[in-house]
Amino acid sequence: MLQENGGLELTDNPSKEEYDAIVIGSGPNGLAAAITLAQAKRSVLLMEAAPDIGGGTRTAELTEPGFLHDICSAVHPLGVTSPFFKNLPLEDFGLEWIYPEASVIHALEPDRAVVLYPDMEKTVAGLGVDGESYRRMLAPFLKKADVLLEQILHPFNPLPKTPFLMARFGLRGMSSTVSMARRWFKEDAAKALLAGMAAHSVLPLEQSFTGAVGLMFGVIGHRVSWPIAKGGSREIAHAMARYLQSLGGEIVVNRRVSALSDLPKARAHLWNLTPSALCKIEGLKLPSRYTKKLKAFRHGPGVYKIDWALSGPIPWQHEDFKKAATVHIGGTIDEVADAERAPWEGKVADKPFILFSQQSLFDSSRAPDGQHTGWGYCHVPANCEENVEESILKQMERFAPGFRDLIIDRHIMNPSAMESHNPNYIGGDITGGVMDMWQLFTRPVNLFSPYSTPLPNNFLCSASTPPGAGVHGMCGYFSAKAALHSILRA
Repeated sequence: MLQENGGLELTDNPSKEEYDAIVIGSGPNGLAAAITLAQAKRSVLLMEAAPDIGGGTRTAELTEPGFLHDICSAVHPLGVTSPFFKNLPLEDFGLEWIYPEASVIHALEPDRAVVLYPDMEKTVAGLGVDGESYRRMLAPFLKKADVLLEQILHPFNPLPKTPFLMARFGLRGMSSTVSMARRWFKEDAAKALLAGMAAHSVLPLEQSFTGAVGLMFGVIGHRVSWPIAKGGSREIAHAMARYLQSLGGEIVVNRRVSALSDLPKARAHLWNLTPSALCKIEGLKLPSRYTKKLKAFRHGPGVYKIDWALSGPIPWQHEDFKKAATVHIGGTIDEVADAERAPWEGKVADKPFILFSQQSLFDSSRAPDGQHTGWGYCHVPANCEENVEESILKQMERFAPGFRDLIIDRHIMNPSAMESHNPNYIGGDITGGVMDMWQLFTRPVNLFSPYSTPLPNNFLCSASTPPGAGVHGMCGYFSAKAALHSILRA
């Protein structure tokens, strides 16, 4: 059956009996892998179990008609700075980025926000006595931001373009966020701003390496305002799919793959799956030693996410809260650290750190006239079944009194619901596995080519490979390059 979906041709059945490569899973990494192969003139089939493509970049009317909610990813700083995405003509295939005035707002107190602008001078002006320290901390990396980000997202480059810059970033970023904040800053504003960005690591902020995540997002925040996709995150996947089809790639949906026999013939298979899911594919005869390592791959905390349909704009106490699509709702660095440590201790934080997005404030297509959407989640223990809604609402009311009164409807996804939506989100873990310093560079196992498997025509291309989570496509790109280098040589 052929169906039209936003200008896409999605079918239920492959048109051919044999392809050069089949990519299983249509998230950003699966799409990136398929595009890279199609650019190399290989015949490619992309297969998806769901009725629509996108993985973590899907959008749906989860609450009421006319309210468009991003199911997982919502704001995309890596989407516009990724070396892979920057080289795609996605704007020619329908993608339109919206750039708010500021990259991110950190809610420090009900009437006080810390703002990270792309403009360093404006940011420094809001950080008081710590402004110059903040500038010194980031200045070496901002001068060559694009080169730095390219190398950060290419973790296996033995000859980096700027070895001294990378060494400097590595030495500074090896610190924990807490120790970095104490070393560089005196007051709470800059400390909290760094903590909120580092919390995207989904690690305790006392842990080594989390400082690097805070630094990276700070660099990106000054390189470009953190954007949203007009019409929802699904437009990223749809633009990638249109481009793939323009290159001759084929997309099949509603086809769950649980065995090799579910696939047409192909020279190579690229799996956008978690390690444990790969182990379950019938007929894929992986060596027991390798399978044991895959099963030892660690997953982290889950998320508890709420989407709201709102009757009006969010009643923030301070005007600065309206300058960005992304708001970090967490208070001081100590509050953020407590909240991010709790899931690792099997607890739900009393005051959760909320990653919040207000896309409709900048994109009127997200909600009916005069109405708005809200998108927010916090980190909770894996497979947590506890109801966290009231804790989240209390945090929202703390910074936006009257928020409850605006709620028309809400849609909740706890960790099990997240995993049901996307089987790659094991226990609600949306990062594809723990991204600490031990597992970031050895994901999923310690191999020279982490995308390859002991079976020469099978490759992994999910976020469980380097450089890890995020809508950047680099895992899929590197996996496709590995396949082209070996089994799919011309």
